Amino acid sequence: MSDYLRIGELSRTTATKVETIRYYERIGLIDPPLRTSANYRAYAPSHLARLSFIRRARALGFSLEQVRQFLQLADDKDAPCDRIDEIARQHRATVEEKLADLLALRDELDAIIGQCRTGKVSDCTILEALSPQAQD
Repeated sequence: MSDYLRIGELSRTTATKVETIRYYERIGLIDPPLRTSANYRAYAPSHLARLSFIRRARALGFSLEQVRQFLQLADDKDAPCDRIDEIARQHRATVEEKLADLLALRDELDAIIGQCRTGKVSDCTILEALSPQAQD
């Protein structure tokens, strides 16, 4: 079992918390590892590859359900990749929506900050803009 990693080694190699690795096992994203004679988890190179894939997909903002779908689809190497493309395009559209929302938020904050007269708190236009009366 020289090619195998213990959970701590897998954690360090992939920058994934031990609890997260165990969680991925519980929800079926990662197959349960073999156990050593001392009952330690023994992760194979395939576990490392799969966890690295999951980490990369999560870093790109894909949900766990989307990652699950990717992994299921990846198991059939001869299938068309239309569904994978569809998932990625839907995620990109979601990112675009979030970007638009963030840009609108930035513009609103710029407007609020731009009205600041840096006087006394009692005259603070930022606090005024945040008050419930300003929402009406």
